[in-house]
Amino acid sequence: MTDPRVKRPILERLGLAVIALVLGGLFGGMAVAAFIGGELFLAVMGAIGCAMTLWVGGLTLIRG
Repeated sequence: MTDPRVKRPILERLGLAVIALVLGGLFGGMAVAAFIGGELFLAVMGAIGCAMTLWVGGLTLIRG
């Protein structure tokens, strides 16, 4: 069986990965600021958002 998905061009994949990197950095910064401020729940949610965003950005580069 063939894969119906069409591979994205490398420029598009790089652009999406850069966007994911920026958003992951913002989530990570929010997590650190929340942890310093004593908001543990918000810090955990920010860290999870950071990890998920970076994960999907990496998958975008790998799978295309």
